[in-house]
Formats: sequence, C-alpha cells, structure tokens
Amino acid sequence: MSLAIVHTRASIGIQAPAVSVEVHISNGMPNFTLVGLPEITVKEAKDRVRSALINSGFTFPPKKITVNLAPADLPKEGGRFDLPIALAILAASEQIPATKLHQHEFLGELALSGEIKPINGAIPAALAASRNDRILVLSQGNATEVALIEQGNNLIAANLAEICHYLSDNETTLCKPAKQVIQDDSLSLPDLKDIIGQEQAKRALEISAAGGHNLLLLGPPGTGKTMLATRLNALLPPLSDQEALESAAISSLVHTPQNSSNWRKRPFRAPHHSASMAALVGGGSIPRPGEISLAHNGVLFLDELPEFERKVLDALREPLESGEIVISRASAKVCFPARVQLIAAMNPSPTGHYQGILSRSNPQQIMRYLNRLSGPFLDRFDLSIEVPLLPQGVLSQRREEGESSQSVRQRVLNARELQTKRSGKVNAQLSSKEVESNCKLNPEDALFLEHALLKLGLSVRGWHRILKVSRTIADLSGSEAISRSHIAEALSYRCMDRLLLQLYKAVG
Repeated sequence: MSLAIVHTRASIGIQAPAVSVEVHISNGMPNFTLVGLPEITVKEAKDRVRSALINSGFTFPPKKITVNLAPADLPKEGGRFDLPIALAILAASEQIPATKLHQHEFLGELALSGEIKPINGAIPAALAASRNDRILVLSQGNATEVALIEQGNNLIAANLAEICHYLSDNETTLCKPAKQVIQDDSLSLPDLKDIIGQEQAKRALEISAAGGHNLLLLGPPGTGKTMLATRLNALLPPLSDQEALESAAISSLVHTPQNSSNWRKRPFRAPHHSASMAALVGGGSIPRPGEISLAHNGVLFLDELPEFERKVLDALREPLESGEIVISRASAKVCFPARVQLIAAMNPSPTGHYQGILSRSNPQQIMRYLNRLSGPFLDRFDLSIEVPLLPQGVLSQRREEGESSQSVRQRVLNARELQTKRSGKVNAQLSSKEVESNCKLNPEDALFLEHALLKLGLSVRGWHRILKVSRTIADLSGSEAISRSHIAEALSYRCMDRLLLQLYKAVG
C-alpha cells in the first residue's frame, strides 16, 4: 500500500475542524514534501517524525514521500500533526495495518524519542471527535482535561510504539483517561469576613454577584478595593456542565491545566495594567483568545483602571455588550465567547485622594486623570461604589468578624434561582425588551427615576442598567415588584456619575 489516510483535528478558535493527513509514497529520489497550508512548526514535523520512527524501531522509507493536509485552505500550526503524519507514513509503507485507522483520530506532538507530548485545544478536539463517532487518541499529558468531559470515547498513549502495537494487535488496548471526582473548592476561596468595615461596598458586591452586574470600586489606596474584588468568586455559584465545557475549551487553547478542583470554578482573570490590546481581547496571525475570553463565564478584574491604555479599554466595549469578540485576520476570522462580569478598581485622583487634608490634586488635575476613561466605557458599569478610608475607631474597637462569604453566597444563590425561573438568565443579561417585561415600574416610580437620570445626565442605557440593578435588589429581598426603595438603593450605587457631575461644576 502506497497511500494512507489518517484523521486528525486542527485548532481555529474554539473550533476543531477535521483534517485528513494523506500520505503517498512512491519510487524516486528520497524526498519529503509537506503541502496543505502548513506553517513553519508543521513543516518541521519532517525531522521530528523521522527521528521518532527510527527511535521507535521502525524504518523511515528512503523514497519520495508526499504529505497532504486537507483541506488545503485551512491554516495549520503547531506540532499537533506529528503523530498522524507518522502513523500515515507507517501505514503507507505497510509497517502497520490500516484497518483501524478510519475509526480513530490522532493528535500529538512527537519527541525525537517517540514520546507523545500534549497539545493545546484537546477539549474542542475531543468534543468534535465524539460528534463524528470516532475515538480520539492523544497524549497522557492531555488525560486530565479530557477525563473531565463525559462525551466521547478517548484513549491515551505514552509513545508512538504503544499506539502502533494497539493498531497492529486486536488483543491490545490503550488506556482510557481515569475519571475524576469533581470537587467544590468554594470553601478554599478568600472569605469576605476578612475585610474590616466597608459594609456598603460589601452590599454592592453582593448585588453585583446576585445579578451578574459590572462593578466599579472607587477609593483611596489601601481601603480594600482589591480585597473586595478577589472575594467575588466565593459568592458566585459553580459553573454548570455547559458553562464548564465552554470555559475549559477556551482554557485548553492556551494549555491552562484543568483538573477536578477547578472544573466548576468560575474563571477569575486579573491582567496587569500594561497588558496590550491583543493580550486583553485576543489576536495574533492565527487568533488566540485574550483575557476577556479566558474569563468567559467568570470575572475579569481590572485593577488600577486608569493606568490601562484608553484604546485597550475601549476595545472591551462591544464584547461587554454582545458577550463575544470577533477577531478578523487575513488567514482566518474567529469568534471567541466573552461573556464576563467586569470588576474594576481605581483611585479617584492621580495622588490617590480627592478630599480632605491628604488631597494634593485640584479639580482640573482630577478631571484630566478621570478623562483617561471614556464615557461610553464607564457607561458599561451597572454599579460604582466609593470605598472610603475607615472612620476612626473601627480598627481599635473591632469586636467581631463580619458576615462570611458562605452566608452571603446563599442569598446570592436564592436570588439567582428567582432570576432563572423568571427569565432563564441573570438580570445583567436581560435584553431591552426583557427589561420592559421583567422590570416594570408604577407611573410614580418611573417619573422619580426619570428625574434622577436627568439630574445625573445618564443615557437610556443608564435607565436600563438601573432598572436591572433594582430588579436584583428586589430579588435579594424576595420581592416580586420593584419598589421606590429598591430604585433609590440602585441610584445610590452611581458614585462615579456624582463625582463627575461635581467636578464639572467645580471646573466651570
């Protein structure tokens, strides 16, 4: 047999399109030709495959070898095609039988010794193989992550010789990934009771967790803004099966280890303020997911918010609304999911303070500092809360710890259950039409809210966001209708709007 075909998978975004590795061996001057739009690391497979075959006890055919990766117009990168290329060469040269090849798909990078190394994007590939009713064979290094998904019949192997023995002998089997018991690690997360004081900020954090609302924490240095943000995950419910698969599929593209302890844990990403646009929203010649996609179904925390480049933050505006980010390149157009809860922390001025004896900035300096953030970007925050310095006596007279994350989490779960029964989603994800049906106000309360919006200079988007927050506050209290007190509390979490209004008046 001089022609063999082995099935494998490429990696384009969170998709794993099918690729057929076709190998033809013919007489002629010894040569190895690789076609099918391969990039440099794929072309280097020639040397890795030759050494792996020889060190595994096989012969590299001294003939003309043509390898085609079909379809030809699909970009291909990485060492993931080493294993299928090696098996196709062995089958075409009749060193192994080809009878089992059509039932399987193979993925793996080969070391020179013949050992199989793990690849990125194993979970999307495993899901795609199961939909085609094929068995996926891959490295032991990918066993932990594919063991956590129930779909498919995946097998793992340590080296090339092991797979060849399996394909040649009907009595030989390969190991299946050991099933793992999913653990709940919510008790190991930082606890809310560690934070001294800041009861209003804790209340805002609870509302944010209950409705999935974006939250901006504004205050001087050292008041607990970062501590508050890092406690949010302890208040959120675990990922559902579908959400866990979506998050794991994205994480596998950058080879972030998935195990039983973090399978249902919501992602929490906190990029440094020096992050580039490509790092935050994704990019590359063949697009890779950015921080906003790696935080899908979880939390994206931006600390020292004004220190980020303005154009980088503005690039988040569309995905924060749509829940996805589309990256277009000449070679590919990729859509990554990006439904995140945005939490940000910032100082109110370049010197950290804007009131009292510690303030060293005038209104013009503060305005220039805050103008690093565009109005449309700030409009994406449902709540903004001031985290002030603690009043005198709180530290010295502290008698007991505050409320624990577990007790707050129970209220959050109860509120989310009400939202799921009512609309099938958290309040922050309600569309404009759903807001009208789920967040109805009586005429007096609607007029009250409209007057408040005019005073603060808010847009129609602000109207909808306040209604969503009011709905969440009502859910936390177990109320079926939104009352005036719920609206008033929602309006109290607009400290950034009030600060900007105060500064505009100060600078004339």
